[in-house]
Amino acid sequence: MLERLNEAMAHIERHLDQRVEVAELARIAVTSEYHFRRLFSALAGIPLSEYVRRRRLTVAGADVLAGERTLLDIAVRYGYGSAEAFARAFHAVHGVTPGEARRTGAALRAQPRMSFRLTVEGSGSMEYRIVSKDAFTLVGRKARVPLVHEGMNPGIVAFIKGIDRETVGRIEALSDQEPAGIVNVSDNLADSRAEGTELDYWHGVVTGAPPPEDLDALPVAAGTWAVFTTSGAFPQAVQFLWRDVFTQWFPSNPYRSRPGPEISRVRVSEDGGHADAELWIPVERVPTPM
Repeated sequence: MLERLNEAMAHIERHLDQRVEVAELARIAVTSEYHFRRLFSALAGIPLSEYVRRRRLTVAGADVLAGERTLLDIAVRYGYGSAEAFARAFHAVHGVTPGEARRTGAALRAQPRMSFRLTVEGSGSMEYRIVSKDAFTLVGRKARVPLVHEGMNPGIVAFIKGIDRETVGRIEALSDQEPAGIVNVSDNLADSRAEGTELDYWHGVVTGAPPPEDLDALPVAAGTWAVFTTSGAFPQAVQFLWRDVFTQWFPSNPYRSRPGPEISRVRVSEDGGHADAELWIPVERVPTPM
C-alpha cells in the first residue's frame, strides 16, 4: 500500500503544472477516491488539496525568483486565471507577492515533497473485529459543528448540554442493537477533514424501531464495519484511536473506508478523565488484483 501511495505522490510531482485528478491518484494507489483522500489527510496531516496547492506554489516560487518568465506566464502555467489570483495565492503561502519576491529576493516558504515509509514503533497491537450489520436507523439529535482534532470540542459540548434529560431518556430507550446505548456519530464531513471544517454530529442511538417524528433520523444501509476498542485519557484516547486506524490499521489490512457515519460508543469515568470506547468505521474489502 505504501509503495502505491508513493507512486501517486510521484504522479503529483510530474503534474504540478497541470490539473491533478484525484481519480487518477486513487487509480494509481489501487483504492477509492473517498479512501485515498481520507488516508492521505491522516498520514500527511493536511488535506490533499492543500498539499498540492503548497507544492505547486513552492515550485512556482522558484520560477518567480529565476526571473526567466513573466509573472503572468507563471500564473497561467500553474493554473491561475489571472496575475491577481496568482498573487493572492502566492501571498497566502509565502507571505509576499510574486512582484515583491522578484524585486527583493525575499525568503520564501517551501512545502517539502512528501513520501511515505513504514516505521515500526513499539510492540503494541490494535484490537478490532469485523461486523456485518443489516440496515438500521440512527435516531437522536443532530447539529452542525466544526471539526476539532485534539481536545474537547466546544460546539459538541454546548450541543449536548442543550439536550434535556427527558429527551435523552427517550432516545436511549430506542436502542435495540450494537453499539448499545447513546452513541456519538460523525457524518457528512468534508473530504479534507481539515481542522475547523464542519460535520454533522449526532447524539443518538442505533435502532431498528420507527423513529419518533420529533427526533432526527438517518437511515443507514447494510454494510461491513471495523470495530476498534480503546481505554485511556478522555478525549485523547478516542481521538488518537481514529488517527491510528487510518495511519496504522488501514495500510496493513485488506480494507478501505467507505462512505457512511463513524460511530463511537464512549463511557467516561465520573471524574471525566478516563474513557472506555468503541469506534465503528464503515469499511469494505479491497478487491483482489486480477
